Amino acid sequence: MAEEIIIVQGTNTLAGEVSVSGAKNSALKLIAAALLGRGRTLIRNVPLISDIEIMSEVLRCLGATVERDGHTLVVDTGAVEEHETPYELVSKMRASISVLGPLIGRFGRARVAMPGGCQIGARKIDMHLVGLEAIGVTFAMDHGFLEAETPEGLRGAHVVLDFPSVGATENLLMAAVVAEGTTVIENAAREPEIVDLANMLVAMGARVEGAGSAIIEVEGVALDEMHPCEHTTVGDRIEAGTFLAGGALTGGPVTVRGIDPSYLRVALMKLSSMGCDVQTGEDWVTVSRTRPLEPIDIQTLPHPGFPTDLQAQFMLLAARADGMSVITENVFENRFMFASELMRMGADIAIEDHHALVRGVDVLQGADVSSTDLRAGAALVLAGIGAEGETRVHNIGHIDRGYEDYVGKLASLGADVVRTTVGEPSGR
Repeated sequence: MAEEIIIVQGTNTLAGEVSVSGAKNSALKLIAAALLGRGRTLIRNVPLISDIEIMSEVLRCLGATVERDGHTLVVDTGAVEEHETPYELVSKMRASISVLGPLIGRFGRARVAMPGGCQIGARKIDMHLVGLEAIGVTFAMDHGFLEAETPEGLRGAHVVLDFPSVGATENLLMAAVVAEGTTVIENAAREPEIVDLANMLVAMGARVEGAGSAIIEVEGVALDEMHPCEHTTVGDRIEAGTFLAGGALTGGPVTVRGIDPSYLRVALMKLSSMGCDVQTGEDWVTVSRTRPLEPIDIQTLPHPGFPTDLQAQFMLLAARADGMSVITENVFENRFMFASELMRMGADIAIEDHHALVRGVDVLQGADVSSTDLRAGAALVLAGIGAEGETRVHNIGHIDRGYEDYVGKLASLGADVVRTTVGEPSGR
């Protein structure tokens, strides 16, 4: 089977404006949440990426109809009677575990294949299960499937998460909205995508307060009080941060539109501390740079800390900075696989446990590299733009999972980048 790759000719400057798509990590969960409202839900600003296609197919397997018109999805769950998700789909994408909560909420039971996805860490689902058990769910494993039942129904409880897990918070939230009584989720994830999900659930008839804070309170409603709705997905802060990192790498100016700058507060502070000029408006951010990049210390943390999904992009910036940077990965243990690919391009990086010591170099050199995960793939294309010579990025299916028309958007900013099939002319 022919392999698609991205070929980048280096030493370009990215400059101009680009609009971000809807947030992948939000839209996936909004599609799952549509299961709670029997009927036709309309979700706008949905990105054209492969992960959305997989989640749409998961819902179709459950009996829903999912139709796309541009960036709008119409999800009709009126005919859904199935509560089992197939392994062949769930194994492709971890986010498909997000149907667990709404299936439990709708049917009082679920049978979900154990998830797959990016190889960036164990990402166990223990916290999902502990939280759901607290509100009345029992679990059993059966030949690779997770079987959930609610023998006495869902009932509100006070749940304290060990870690502010986004997935655990989302699954618990989607089940708790139809539990009897009040559920309090303490140490809840605070990501903007959690707020977006809560806003859609409220539009569907749920009663949720505190989303975006460490304590979320859910007053359960009857399932028949939940109804379909219309909702617009928030802009993708990680896509925005990726393009802004490109502006910081090459000098810019790069303006990203369609994003609330507050979603990227810590990342923008880090760009400023590296010597970039950062300007913000209501729904846009501009980054430019006229002096050498300065080294930084970064620790990835749950929101509102520095996002792990921007760690690779900032490791690239550190690799070109004037001095030694230290990057500490606290969220996903395998996220440093990107470093070995960047070192193929001449980066000076030493890994010590969950710390990366990055000594800046004057130049990166084009090379054949491979995407190890979604964000690493995007960062490697940026690295090629700032490197000398030609870079060929392989395994680009990872990039397609989370970036809509990444090559096209980079080309619109001036990058010399094409997508081609190995063995075929690049079109140049």
